[in-house]
Amino acid sequence: MRRRYGAVVVRRLRRWTPSGRWFVGVVRLFMTSAAALAVSLWLLPGEQIGNDALAVLSVAALVLAVGALLRPFLTQLAVFTGPLGLLLVGLLADSVILGIALAVLPGVDPFGVSEIVLAAWGAVVVAAVLNWFFDSSSDEAFFNQVLGRALRRGRGSDVRGPGLVIVQLDGVGVDTLRHAVTAGSAPTIGRWLRSGGHRLRTWHTGVPATTPAGQAALLHGDTHHVPAFRWFDKERGRTVVSSRPDDVALVQQRISDGRGLLADGGVSISNQYSGDAPVRLLTMSAARVPRDRGAAAFMATSAGFARSLVLMVGQMITEVHQARRQRRRDVVPRVARGGNFVLLRGLTTVVLRDLNVALVAEHMAIGAPVIFVDFVDFDEVAHHAGPARPESLRAIEGLDRVLEFFAEVAEDTGRDYEIAVVSDHGQSQGPTFRQLSGATLAEVVDALAALPARAAHHDDRPAETWGPANVLTEAAPGASRLIGAATRTVAVGSGGSGSPEEPEPDESDPLVVMASGSLAQVYLRDVPGVASRELIDERYPMLVTGLVRHPHIGLVLTRTAEGRLRVDGADGWRSLDAAGGVVDGEGTDPLLDYGPFAAGDVLDAAGRAHAGDLIVMGRYDARLDEVVAFEELVGSHGGLGGGQTEAMLVHPADWDVPETALDGRAVHEVLVGRLHQLGLRTEDRRE
Repeated sequence: MRRRYGAVVVRRLRRWTPSGRWFVGVVRLFMTSAAALAVSLWLLPGEQIGNDALAVLSVAALVLAVGALLRPFLTQLAVFTGPLGLLLVGLLADSVILGIALAVLPGVDPFGVSEIVLAAWGAVVVAAVLNWFFDSSSDEAFFNQVLGRALRRGRGSDVRGPGLVIVQLDGVGVDTLRHAVTAGSAPTIGRWLRSGGHRLRTWHTGVPATTPAGQAALLHGDTHHVPAFRWFDKERGRTVVSSRPDDVALVQQRISDGRGLLADGGVSISNQYSGDAPVRLLTMSAARVPRDRGAAAFMATSAGFARSLVLMVGQMITEVHQARRQRRRDVVPRVARGGNFVLLRGLTTVVLRDLNVALVAEHMAIGAPVIFVDFVDFDEVAHHAGPARPESLRAIEGLDRVLEFFAEVAEDTGRDYEIAVVSDHGQSQGPTFRQLSGATLAEVVDALAALPARAAHHDDRPAETWGPANVLTEAAPGASRLIGAATRTVAVGSGGSGSPEEPEPDESDPLVVMASGSLAQVYLRDVPGVASRELIDERYPMLVTGLVRHPHIGLVLTRTAEGRLRVDGADGWRSLDAAGGVVDGEGTDPLLDYGPFAAGDVLDAAGRAHAGDLIVMGRYDARLDEVVAFEELVGSHGGLGGGQTEAMLVHPADWDVPETALDGRAVHEVLVGRLHQLGLRTEDRRE
């Protein structure tokens, strides 16, 4: 270890070259560090340093010097020691550096360990506040440190040639992105589009419009195995929930053929599925400790993990204020935004985002040929605030700064990286089923089926919001304990924020109801395969009729004994053949308000593996462009109606992209085709 640390120091000294950017950065860092330490030490009891400005400046200088020498060692330590070391380095790195600086400075009375820890964390808080005042955010200071590290790492890499970075903005539909560009919330993407360097295309997700289905298509070209975010596997007799890593790993096995989008040396970061990447970091289907230098450096640097925790608290305070503002203004529709979501918003939109940035920059620096990363910031906020609300657009503004940063990294690394931006689905705004009906869909189904009241395993608590947090907790057991304790403090499972643990249905329950946003799957547990419409009507005569007549349900899909798909709406029904042609029907076409792809969408939804015996979609109000969600989410997706099925692709203008309508498989083929053109893809060996 000692020999390796010495080699790191020697390499750093050999590669160092002065520059104007370096000088300004050092001065800025020194002044911020000095001011932060001065405030922090002044708040501590005692007179170890007192009001001696020279002593404070000396401590700040020593902190910078000791940090420059010690952080490479701490980074290596974090890589070698796994989850516990990663967590300890993140929490104590600044304290260790400050303690050493105080110990070697002559004339300073000894500090206790607790005082050093308090002073170090106090300095982190003050520095974050100062950077926020200077930069209107604290991102610039963090980006500068990450960029500096990427440039140093890049000097040690001789990888050249083209590369591709694909950034997924989770839940950002094409209309939302256009609005963000025109509103000035996405200036980087706006410049790319207005300059003609990039083009914006729509791709149609179909049903289900969810992250697992979208990423199955984008990363693996699969449009069959994912019927919703939650579903019931009749063969295994258990639920499958896409926020549980073990369940996602099971789906990964089903959709992978070894030749996913990232199979040839790619890196998967914070995704549902791996795309068959050899490097998988914070990927749900392979959740494990990220033994990666980028993650370790993030934990060890002064503008990394410690700063992110401080900003996470600030984000939580912001969320409490914004939720209160919605209530005071009586903004409708809205949902409860307390409890777990306050914590989860801070965790996913600050800590996870910053960690993703560090990981992407690290792998760009060392020359990974293709990187696919998912940022969930907008999706998390929009679920609870609404996709058209100011705080959601503010989330896009932060993601746009990330794209600008990646472009800057791309200019200074060995590979000539192209950057593409994609989403997995959009979101539709609207009230919830329980708000309108006073009951969950599961309770309505039980009543129509004349079943006794039971403890619902299938209630309307959102599971999707827990996905990113579960990746972090599975990847780092230490973090799991911290997050678990915090969520217990704010009452996990109470009203509107979901729970990481979703109980299995009781085996005595004949019907299983699984809600996924504005989409729900209903299963007859004891009927193998798909139950026909005739069998459903025989067992539960009022079930389908009652659901169709419910004022807050838009569509009910069933299959007839002849194998046709029947689509029922409030004012009529249609029977469709396998090609989407109308075989029979009466009244108003129930798909009339759902756009030109609606017939194909419902056929595809009904034909997916493990699709429900009944598929139910929340009512779509075309006048207000609002969709009713079966989960307690004001911004939802999964079914049909509004912008939830219209995802976006922003690609360099010279790409070969068909002018015809795009779906998920077509976007996958575009991305694979571009890798072929760049020489980054070997021949496919698909069966």
